[in-house]
Amino acid sequence: MDMTSLLLLGLAALGIISSNSPVTIAMVVLLLLRVLGVHQAFPWLEKNGLTIGIIILTIGVMTPLASGRISLQTVGNSFLHWKSLLAIGIGILVAYLGGRGAVLMGSQPTVVAGLLIGTVIGVAFFKGVPVGPLIAAGILSLLIGRT
Repeated sequence: MDMTSLLLLGLAALGIISSNSPVTIAMVVLLLLRVLGVHQAFPWLEKNGLTIGIIILTIGVMTPLASGRISLQTVGNSFLHWKSLLAIGIGILVAYLGGRGAVLMGSQPTVVAGLLIGTVIGVAFFKGVPVGPLIAAGILSLLIGRT
């Protein structure tokens, strides 16, 4: 087995240890693509995977609004309370950091493994939630001065 496959297997194991199903599933799918020799999928996934993932994430986040569970009045009232205004500001900051992170991950793919390992460790040992690599990359871009 080659080193890349071993790395994917190791990251899948970290996903299992940390109960991080998305990481585990992603690593197993990538490992299967390698083992089955479907290498032509990698350039397409590298180009479009992040966009597709963000679309799916946005659908998940916006579903309560679309289903009517969060009303238009509730959205309007969010501009009247300081906690909601703070939440809007933090949402803007996180979106900005995510954008910087996406650019950094695209321009410096060597940091992706470190961000992923850090996220898995955060989930496994600090009871975190596995949504951090993009934001972590954005924070990293601020620290290393890359956009």
